Amino acid sequence: MAAKSQPDAPQTKSRDSFANDGAATQGQWGRAWEVDWFSLASVLFLLLLAPFIVYYFIMACDQYGCSLTAPVVDVATGRVHLADIWAKTPAVTKEAAQLYALWVTFQVLLYSALPDFCHKFLPGYVGGVQEGAVTPAGVINKYEINGLQAWLITHLLWFANSHFLSLFSPTIIFDNWIPLLWCANILGYAVSTFAMIKGYFFPTNAKDCKFTGNFFYDYMMGIEFNPRIGKWFDFKLFFNGRPGIVAWTLINLSFAAKQRELYGQVTNAMVLVNVLQAIYVLDFFWNEAWYLKTIDICHDHFGWYLGWGDCVWLPYLYTLQGLYLVYHPVQLSAPHAAGVLLLGLLGYYIFRMANHQKDLFRCTDGRCLIWGRKPRVIECSYTSADGRRHHSKLLVSGFWGVARHLNYTGDLMGSLAYCLACGGGHLLPYFYIIYMTVLLTHRCLRDEHRCASKYGSDWARYTAAVPHRLLPGIF
Repeated sequence: MAAKSQPDAPQTKSRDSFANDGAATQGQWGRAWEVDWFSLASVLFLLLLAPFIVYYFIMACDQYGCSLTAPVVDVATGRVHLADIWAKTPAVTKEAAQLYALWVTFQVLLYSALPDFCHKFLPGYVGGVQEGAVTPAGVINKYEINGLQAWLITHLLWFANSHFLSLFSPTIIFDNWIPLLWCANILGYAVSTFAMIKGYFFPTNAKDCKFTGNFFYDYMMGIEFNPRIGKWFDFKLFFNGRPGIVAWTLINLSFAAKQRELYGQVTNAMVLVNVLQAIYVLDFFWNEAWYLKTIDICHDHFGWYLGWGDCVWLPYLYTLQGLYLVYHPVQLSAPHAAGVLLLGLLGYYIFRMANHQKDLFRCTDGRCLIWGRKPRVIECSYTSADGRRHHSKLLVSGFWGVARHLNYTGDLMGSLAYCLACGGGHLLPYFYIIYMTVLLTHRCLRDEHRCASKYGSDWARYTAAVPHRLLPGIF
């Protein structure tokens, strides 16, 4: 599901090759053109299972103290029936519906009606109008990058209410958590369905659409590459970044407020989860312009996978650690807390510096220093669909000489730190590291399949120079 993704292999391009990258073979872009039985089975499996997973985890915390096995045992032994569990699940409420509608409307306004001003006074921050990558049809879309501004305004208002205005309780998100889940599902399915209808009848750019003829695959993986309303409202950028990721840190703050209300204190585990995940979120918004070069924007079409995933999967399953700590407050020993913090910060450092080395290498066409030395490169070439030959360089220095996707490794280290902050009492908070390992490993293999198709024997030389993907000496 939704996740902050990464660009593909570190490379530089000539100006000619950048201008014509959209002419690369269509198979390199996004989802499939034809659907085999395995792809269809996988799509149906996810469409049916993913909503159930979200409900099951949230229900397990609400009714079974976050135990993942107790509901199964109760149903299997006949102590309860599925209808009993469903009957105890809070339904959508008028308050939750109003709250969610207000939240989404506010984020739409911040996204579309308030041009960015942060780039005018924050050194090093890239905001305002920025260009995305070339689409398969050769279009270069422009984006209003203002996610950091939206995050700051939203959180300033949250803290102002918490400390001065008291218009609503800071526990309001937790108190309406399951009713809000139904609202998020309604939006996720509504926007995914609208995106599919739009792709058939009034696409933003018909040349950037893909049709397989299989309803379920097209619904999940999307038809349009960049569905838009008007000039600036881009579905993919909005739903990838707002409202789910802006809400992530607010959700954690509400969980911390609930923990204080219930137990009279906020534990150091809850503080660690809030701090480490806030670093992740702020990094996303600080580098939102860089995000325009990632897989989500450059290769994925907009369908249920991103639409529902960003509305439901991301805010409900990426925040499981904070939710767990409301039900099971954990106070870590000083060494344990220090170890979790160190692991999280080290993971973030590797993730950020690896991406920085790649960006520096690309921006300077390799004329830079990596770890104090001139970078080593693999010269490579590829042929685009129009028959033209292009040249690139693949970086094999710095973090990119240690492993081909060491930025993913740093991401996984940070993910593990969130989970370790919750102790070892339950499996539920560890779902995140399991999911991220599967997701990033799959994304890693997907990157490499595309690069192998693109570069051929040159990619084989690159993998020989950097033999490991994520863990040096292991994988």
